[in-house]
Amino acid sequence: MFDVNSSVLFWFAGVVILFVLLQSVFFLVKALKRAKELNMPKKKIKQIISGAAVFTIAPAISIILGMISLSKFLGLPLPWLRLSVLGALTYELTAASTAASVLDIPLDQPIADAAAYTTISWVMALGIISGIVVIALFLPKMQKNLIKMKSKDERWSKLLIDALFMGMISAFLGMIFSEIRLGLRGWIPVFVMFFSALLMLICGLIVKKTRSKWLESYAMPISLLGGMAFSIPITMLIG
Repeated sequence: MFDVNSSVLFWFAGVVILFVLLQSVFFLVKALKRAKELNMPKKKIKQIISGAAVFTIAPAISIILGMISLSKFLGLPLPWLRLSVLGALTYELTAASTAASVLDIPLDQPIADAAAYTTISWVMALGIISGIVVIALFLPKMQKNLIKMKSKDERWSKLLIDALFMGMISAFLGMIFSEIRLGLRGWIPVFVMFFSALLMLICGLIVKKTRSKWLESYAMPISLLGGMAFSIPITMLIG
């Protein structure tokens, strides 16, 4: 019988994640050597390293929560691999749950069919690979054209960037409003979104009023974790 938590899957995921960790160590060493070549103060280097380390804590918590959610039906190896290396919680959860719903697979128990597990894995992988291909093949040319456009018409360049950003946001808004027809229960994602936006607004006001520039780096994690925390009581309240 197929097991989503098979030791073989853990080994495969572990090897890939170990390779990524080694890459991180390699570039950290290279960066330290380059900093020494530029005669950067040791205190400044330590501040950069500690700041980056602290900044990863809040996003890591949200990733762990997402991994727990996915592990209910996908087991631990695949979500661990996806969310540790490449995938984002918003994409992985959506792709996996959508594929599972098409296959009529419940999301509250481990998948027992190897074919269904493989199908969901391929959906998660192929759905995100387009971004990698576009970045690898076309990003330099896209950046060059954007710089060229900005030099000719800075106002139009800003409008284009804003339009692209709003297009991305619209895709997520579709998921948030997709179940409002179900009644008050379908509005839970909307309430969570507004609460997260409120937290972001509060952080922005604090930064503006108190000149606490350090808070700018933590505004997004605070909004993200606050929204996730808020989703628990409001879901229990509305049902």
